[in-house]
Amino acid sequence: MSEKKSKKSSAFEWIKAIIIAVGLALVIRIFLFEPYLVEGASMNPTLHDGERLFVNKTIGFTNHFNRGDIVIINGEENGLHYVKRIVGLPGDTIEMNDDVLTINGEEVEEEYLDENRQEAEQIGLLLTDNFGPQEIPEGNYFVMGDNRLNSMDSRNGLGFIDEARIIGRSEFVFFPIGEIRRTN
Repeated sequence: MSEKKSKKSSAFEWIKAIIIAVGLALVIRIFLFEPYLVEGASMNPTLHDGERLFVNKTIGFTNHFNRGDIVIINGEENGLHYVKRIVGLPGDTIEMNDDVLTINGEEVEEEYLDENRQEAEQIGLLLTDNFGPQEIPEGNYFVMGDNRLNSMDSRNGLGFIDEARIIGRSEFVFFPIGEIRRTN
């Protein structure tokens, strides 16, 4: 009789452990970190098509995004997700002239664009077409891909991004294994 109780107790402990593990995994995935697949070339050379990254979703709860953060955006109407870099913050006035980004009247260096800028110069193009000045409404962000010649972003289709559409901030690439690195 005690052997039956011991087997039932052991089975119950296993079931309890599995339920707790599944519950923790769901909580982590829903509220803390979630993997995403990079699709397309809009963030080259920073991120590449087919890479997988972990996204910190807790940053969305604090509503604290910084200029330069790489974020995942809910595409709302089409169910897609976009990976873009935050360039302008709520209340900023943003302008681009001759590949020089100006925010609130000050030039902003974008070192992460050096490789793409050189390629654009070689073919005789500006990396980023001129626009602005535009004031970013409160509660919204201005985002662009790092591959400005091949990116749908706030300039040409996505418009200003409401804070509620930002799922989280990219933290690191975890696949392919040989390319593991931080992204922010």
